[in-house]
Amino acid sequence: MNELALNGGRQACPPGTIPAWPAYGQEELTAVQRVVESRKWWRGTGSEVEQFEREFAEFHGCRFALAVSNGTQALEIALSCLGIGFGDEVIVPAFTFVATATAVLTVGAIPVTVDVDLDTYCINVAAARRAITPRTKAIIPVHLAGHPADMDGLLAIARDTGVLIVSDSAHAHGAQWKGISLPKLTPASMYSFQNLKLLAAGEGGALLTDDEEIARRAWLKHTYGRPNRDTKYQHLELGTNCRMTEFQGAVLRPQLVRFPQLLLEREEGSQRLDQYLSGIDGLHLPTRHPSVSTHAHYMYMLRVEPEKIGLDRDFLVQALVAEGVPAYRTYPCIPDLEMFERSSLWNGELPPALEAQKIRQALQRHTVPNSREISRNAIWLHHAVLLGGEQVQSKVAEAFHKVLAHREVAAAV
Repeated sequence: MNELALNGGRQACPPGTIPAWPAYGQEELTAVQRVVESRKWWRGTGSEVEQFEREFAEFHGCRFALAVSNGTQALEIALSCLGIGFGDEVIVPAFTFVATATAVLTVGAIPVTVDVDLDTYCINVAAARRAITPRTKAIIPVHLAGHPADMDGLLAIARDTGVLIVSDSAHAHGAQWKGISLPKLTPASMYSFQNLKLLAAGEGGALLTDDEEIARRAWLKHTYGRPNRDTKYQHLELGTNCRMTEFQGAVLRPQLVRFPQLLLEREEGSQRLDQYLSGIDGLHLPTRHPSVSTHAHYMYMLRVEPEKIGLDRDFLVQALVAEGVPAYRTYPCIPDLEMFERSSLWNGELPPALEAQKIRQALQRHTVPNSREISRNAIWLHHAVLLGGEQVQSKVAEAFHKVLAHREVAAAV
């Protein structure tokens, strides 16, 4: 076996092995040039964003899509349109990107963290049900790494309690539960088009809904309260500016055309990696709920037991990156973030209803052992490792086996 790349050996995945991301072709170049030459760079005068919204909604079988400047603002707008605000509680998974919780804070509500399932990394339905109080207004399931959360369980909670379900689908473009597109199951869903995402525009996001009133209010909130095509400077309700640019809309449209084929490629690539990495003691591969009919595969997630593989998680990530594999540590657990421990960050920045102590108590109200275990010992691989066919997945697996074969040497470094 070659020497570890960390120690000067040859990389298992040299440059050019993993497909570059974001991917683009002549279609994206032509689209950007089209916008430049039109001089209609603003959605108010152009048509690219509006066309992308129609195409993105149609792809998911939804009536309405609103494209905005990022996914976090899409989530904030969704919560606001559903009437969630000061004094309300919103249940969120403890293992997620910070924006799921900060979007709740931004609308004046309080995030209450609950645990996730150790195998799917998605919100634990039983934990969410136990966390409901008279102040609970919504639950935000995060379809982590493109794997849908248990929508049957969550929708049952909604029916039983009246609590709203708002999907954080930042990772889950095109994902389906029992053959149904995720945004068809909830009042509102948000998506992200940040640079790493499955559809990428550098930044960007979208809100999807079948509810005409939510769509109407979301439009007003994303453009200073002005109705579409307004020429009289009307401001019908409080809003801000988070409009998507015509450049972003133009770049996203050809990606959406290619997207179904890439979904299939990632599904096949994930199955190959499962096969190549199975059977390694102490390496827990991702599992899939039987009701997940389409997995978006934004990340390929793994969890390690350091005492069994002979390496800690952080060194494994470092060694894989040196081998040319785009590997990353996972998110920290939301209740453990430093920002919630430093009261000075909150001084003068939040209204009295959101004093720091109240937020800390909500975040610490429930035990979240699975979330902390994942945060400590899981890694994720960029979805590009699932593209490019068998030769890419075999090289990624080779890197894993190479690092683990050198575990004694690596552990001494």
